[in-house]
Amino acid sequence: MNQILEKITGMTGLTDQVIATDLLVSAKSGIKNYALAITETASPQIRQTLIQQLEDEIVLHQRISNYMIDHGYYHPHNTAEQQAVDLKTAEAALNLAKDH
Repeated sequence: MNQILEKITGMTGLTDQVIATDLLVSAKSGIKNYALAITETASPQIRQTLIQQLEDEIVLHQRISNYMIDHGYYHPHNTAEQQAVDLKTAEAALNLAKDH
């Protein structure tokens, strides 16, 4: 994240990795919610709209995943590497908590 923006927003501990991870989790949640909503609606028009939204959310998830993989933030096919990234992230979060 741009250092000037970090100072303006007061989010100095917020990194691109944290933002991307939050977006990925949100996209996964959106996919689950759209899938559930599709099974609950009786209206064909609403169902079609939800299906389109679900497809858009899947595309967004793919884009975020690719970004994170390209930047070394996400290793969905290598649990050892992902665990190392998760531990490093957890340590950074603990250090942020100590600083405030």
